[in-house]
Amino acid sequence: MPTLVGWHVEMEFSEEGHRTGAAAMLRLADGTEMRARGYAMRHPSDPEQLRVGEEIAGARALMDLASQMLQKAHTEIDEATGRRSHPL
Repeated sequence: MPTLVGWHVEMEFSEEGHRTGAAAMLRLADGTEMRARGYAMRHPSDPEQLRVGEEIAGARALMDLASQMLQKAHTEIDEATGRRSHPL
């Protein structure tokens, strides 16, 4: 099956003390760029596991991107149909 479109996602992580940050950028085929951030906090008594902090912060950033994409899609549906659509 041929690929019709592709999306490009970039993720960058930062670590400051007990806090891990993730910055996500999504580039859609129509040239739209969306950006989001996510964070994770490690309790001081927890062992350092950078990968876990990255996974949580990254997932939160991707959830924000997903929400932005749903909003964009529903705005486009509303404009095309003249009716209000309802995101889940």
